[in-house]
Amino acid sequence: MSRPVRRAALAAAALCLLLPASAPAATTDFASTALNIVPSGQPGSFPVPEGADRQARMYDALTARFDQVTSDDVHRDFKSERFGTKGQCPCRVEKVPRSGVRLVRDKFDVPHITAETDDSLTWTAGWVIAEDRGLVLEEARYNSRLAAVDAPNVSAIGLIASVRTFTPSAQAETEVARQTRVIRAAGTRGRRLLHDIDTYVKGINAQLRASKSAAKPWTRTDVYALNALKGQYLGQGGGDEARRSAFLAGLQQRLGPQSGQLVFDDLRQRDPADHPTTISGTFPYATVPGNKAGNMVVDPNSLQPWQYTAAGGTSVPRARGASLPTASPTATAAHASNILMVSGNRSSNGHPLFVGGPQIGYFYPGLTLEMDMHAPGINVRGATSAPFPGYMLIGRGPDFAWTLTSAGADIVDQFVETLCGGDDVHYLFKGQCRPMTTFDAGVLTGAAGQPDQRITFFKTVHGPVVGYANVGGRRVAISSQRSSYGRDTLDQLPFQDITLGRVRTPQQFNRAFLRSPQTFNAFYADDRHISEVTTGRLPQRAPDVDPGLPTNGDGNHEWRGFLPASRHPQQIDPSSGQLVNWNNKVARGFEAADNAWSYGISHRVNLLDHNLGDRKKNSLTSLVSAMNAAATQDLRAMDVVPALSTALRGVKAPSARASQMLTLLRKWRDNGGSRLDRDLDGKIDDPGAAIMDVVWPKVADAVMSPILGPQSAELASIQPRYEPPPGGQAAGWHSYVVKDLRDQFGPKPAAPFRVRYCGAGDAPTCQASLWAAIEAAGNELAAAQGNDPAAWRADANSERITFVPGLLKTTLRYTNRPSGIQQVVSFKGHRAAQ
Repeated sequence: MSRPVRRAALAAAALCLLLPASAPAATTDFASTALNIVPSGQPGSFPVPEGADRQARMYDALTARFDQVTSDDVHRDFKSERFGTKGQCPCRVEKVPRSGVRLVRDKFDVPHITAETDDSLTWTAGWVIAEDRGLVLEEARYNSRLAAVDAPNVSAIGLIASVRTFTPSAQAETEVARQTRVIRAAGTRGRRLLHDIDTYVKGINAQLRASKSAAKPWTRTDVYALNALKGQYLGQGGGDEARRSAFLAGLQQRLGPQSGQLVFDDLRQRDPADHPTTISGTFPYATVPGNKAGNMVVDPNSLQPWQYTAAGGTSVPRARGASLPTASPTATAAHASNILMVSGNRSSNGHPLFVGGPQIGYFYPGLTLEMDMHAPGINVRGATSAPFPGYMLIGRGPDFAWTLTSAGADIVDQFVETLCGGDDVHYLFKGQCRPMTTFDAGVLTGAAGQPDQRITFFKTVHGPVVGYANVGGRRVAISSQRSSYGRDTLDQLPFQDITLGRVRTPQQFNRAFLRSPQTFNAFYADDRHISEVTTGRLPQRAPDVDPGLPTNGDGNHEWRGFLPASRHPQQIDPSSGQLVNWNNKVARGFEAADNAWSYGISHRVNLLDHNLGDRKKNSLTSLVSAMNAAATQDLRAMDVVPALSTALRGVKAPSARASQMLTLLRKWRDNGGSRLDRDLDGKIDDPGAAIMDVVWPKVADAVMSPILGPQSAELASIQPRYEPPPGGQAAGWHSYVVKDLRDQFGPKPAAPFRVRYCGAGDAPTCQASLWAAIEAAGNELAAAQGNDPAAWRADANSERITFVPGLLKTTLRYTNRPSGIQQVVSFKGHRAAQ
């Protein structure tokens, strides 16, 4: 084919993607069951309209059922996710100022959109987003610029939750707008994405005009920034190497180079053989080399994170006193997304079963909202969000469903920049002393009673300077490089493929999602197959670089390309017949990012596995029941209590009360280890919860402090002892405690630590310290609640779920389940059979 002919063919193909299509044909819905729940609901206005908490109350009603969920419960506490409005009325038709569109709202206010062209559908999606999420759009659009430009140590979602206002500079606007070139370079799909963004923005602006909003018109840049916000909140991992290397340096200083390294390697839990994984097979990535010449280790207590001063002042690195919501990799993000899928041979109906969804926190107005969308070639329903230009985020098509969990793969690295020129703003790169550039992002309004802050920072060739530190006593700068920087909106390409009907098989699904630069686990089910693939633009490091430590930024240890798609963790129809994930390790060999120290022998995914059991055949009801039980269980009850009981077997308790406390913990575990308040008296029903809450930090320290000593608090700042409810129980020392106690008292773990911690390896000393921890907790509880351990109760109200930022006053019982949307789906046929 000649070059002119080839160009003409490509132009014709691109034009076909952009041209309006004919009127939509009737859609066959192959779902045998299609249900969902979006606890934040569809409304998003203020004052909060009556009934805005309807779905939240349904969501809460299921919680009390624990592991006794019935089919009636499932159909009462979830709502329909079928195409169309049949059985979902009373309904009302909403007028839309666009020809060829029909918009119908059902009894939950969910919009069902039918359009004659895909452009009309995309435009109407923008209209609905502005109508139902106008408050979120205006609060998020500018704050999200800070995520797009990687402003050091700032959490954009934290600013949104605290209702702060950011005014971006011209420099920030120019920087974010550069994504247009990257998107256009993605070829036909990229050009289609730009077209859809423009159409979507027109719909948003039409609604703003119709509602007489004072907001400025939306642009492409707003959509780009929102995609960066999504990435910062849920779609990236790594980037905490400097702080953790300082911890290593402290260990080596106290224990010696070799012993300190052994402890550090234990606590990292990079790739333990006894950690539960989602898929089988080995997918090597981010392995640690023997030669680490490309790394530099930060001196203990020398790291000074970059912070900001009042507008008009000079930003400086400071060691203490953070004044902004932090974007530290350990900042609390609500990563509780989970999925339970079984294949047809383990299903009671002979077809795959799907129960899952993303956890994105609890907001009103919600960060997600539901749409049912139909146009020629487009038939999808589920949850979408403001960054998605008429595309579906999580949902279902005619014969398949999909969802995501955060993978947290290592796409952010910190580099140590050697300073030169006698100041803090010059650094060595490839043998030359280069000036850092200054980036003025804009001005952030001050918190209550505080002055405005100018968000200004330095940049090197690697990215923003996030702080300063010492290496070997010499002052250095720490910069951060993110592989998805400036490419965030390319994450829309998989969702474009799904929405436009290009995905009909698990193979096509996996290929589509491997286009994303952000890091997620993507799950798929149809009437015959289940699959998973892990996404992200995963950097391949120099052969002398440990990904868990800072990289020498001198220019000799740069990234060496990106992991090929074929080497990403992925699997279709596993032989186990199930895929279960709760942000846990996805596969062997795929090593944890430097900021992910929570992979280990005790992980919350164990709760899902425990509740699934070895049942040969599952139903959707049994999957929902397993999920719902795990959602209120205390991981420490289920994993730590057995290890603690074994360690103390046959050892005399210091008091009858301490013995009773351990007995009550065992009974709590035997009864399911739930933190439920079924009678809503404001107290957790079982005394075991009250005992564990006070016992745990003492037991954790008893196990770990003999080796960690004064660095116990430092470890807790990196890896908290526990992430208590209403947090997600993702991070904690439970894996450390369980593995060490099992190593010393049995049953032996498959991959024991290199160092023994409790009692420094002396069993009687360890046992005495454990009983002392229980006794001390008993003294504390007795002083607060009396002498009878069976009467002790933990406060259930303190862990009730509230909706950020406080507009919706409804609160929910603690539950650890998906919040963006949760789907309960199975299919009985597929389009190929038509």
